[in-house]
Amino acid sequence: MRDDISTTHDAIIVGSGPGGASVAKELAGQGRRILMLERGDNAPIKGSLFQVATNAGIPGQSLLFTNLSLLAMVRGLCTGGSSIFYCATAFDPPYAMLEGYGIDLRREVQELKAEIPIAPAEERLMGPGARLMMQSARQLGYPWHKLNKFIYQDKCRPDCSLCSYGCPHGAKWTARNYVEQAVDQGMTLVNGARVTRILFEGDKAVGVRYRKNLQRHDVFAKRIVVAAGGVGSPKILRRSGLDRAGYDFFFDPLIMVFGTVDGLQSKGEIQMSAGVHMQSRGYLMVDLNFPTPIYLGQSLPKLRLDKAFSQSNTLMMMIKIKDELGGHTTAWGGVRKSLRAEDQAKLKDGYTHAARILKNAGAKGIFSGWTVAAHPGGTVKIREMLDSNLKTEKQNLYVCDCSVIPEAWGLPPTLTLLALGKRLGRHLSGQMQ
Repeated sequence: MRDDISTTHDAIIVGSGPGGASVAKELAGQGRRILMLERGDNAPIKGSLFQVATNAGIPGQSLLFTNLSLLAMVRGLCTGGSSIFYCATAFDPPYAMLEGYGIDLRREVQELKAEIPIAPAEERLMGPGARLMMQSARQLGYPWHKLNKFIYQDKCRPDCSLCSYGCPHGAKWTARNYVEQAVDQGMTLVNGARVTRILFEGDKAVGVRYRKNLQRHDVFAKRIVVAAGGVGSPKILRRSGLDRAGYDFFFDPLIMVFGTVDGLQSKGEIQMSAGVHMQSRGYLMVDLNFPTPIYLGQSLPKLRLDKAFSQSNTLMMMIKIKDELGGHTTAWGGVRKSLRAEDQAKLKDGYTHAARILKNAGAKGIFSGWTVAAHPGGTVKIREMLDSNLKTEKQNLYVCDCSVIPEAWGLPPTLTLLALGKRLGRHLSGQMQ
């Protein structure tokens, strides 16, 4: 069925994660008429295990597995996307890399840092485990330092580790903040909308087809922005005839390293408060204190039953690597990729350095958890499928999410995606004059 409402929109944005939300906020702020389609729900953030399982733990939808190694990758399907469940760490974009592709984000990042709460965590918010790991790392000569966080620090609570559950206190800034601002400025948000394809007239994108409540809807607008993520966007584009999408991607594999320190007595800690980017070695090391169910999921399947009841005395450190490009996503939204020998070597090297830091901190019984992945990207690359304005080979069709990043760099991408969205929003608004 063709929706009558569609003809009133200047742009349709598919997806509400950082890239799509930033485009929406920019366009809505210019008075443009925007329709945003989000596959997931818009339920209030409760910080519960049930909500994580519902929005980021359904196999085949938000919980994906590679075909051979069964390496797990999680993505959030709800308003705000994966930012609802991220650890809220703000790394600057890879400026030099992007400038090589004709994209300068310095102005946008400067503006974002004035709009969004971005700063290192206050001392009162750092837990005993994070402090001990930072002290130990510095003693050993690692340039361990506090990291910028997307946090309203006056609302953040010490002894809380619910960042990865979705902050129930409103302390964590997420892409939903921008979506809500855009809605307040007149944007229409439709949840439960499963986009199946882009509609064309010749080489011109003119609309989007989606399904909701078993009904098919065709909606139309002057510009289409696909921002469904590193897995969702190539799926939509390939179903729409752009067959090159979905190949040679990155997904930032990571492991957790654990060690027990008698008397630590951590009650829960802000996540990724400090760490070091070992750029020459190709990985990031940070503190990452998980809630109990996730901690048990990492330790018990590794047969570390002795660690089940020692979480409060456990130091937790994440090693996240810059992986080699490879693999592909499938037409139905699956991921097919195995870690190369180079990636395995980075994880092993990271574990060695993490264990050294934990041992120096007094930790015993050091072990690693399962290898998992995050931040899939590079599936719709700039210069390969997009120009420097994120436009595809089709007229009026753009992409703005982690899929556009042309090279792996192994760091959380949120600030980069927000800046790309702001830049794209300005570009589109200028075209609509």
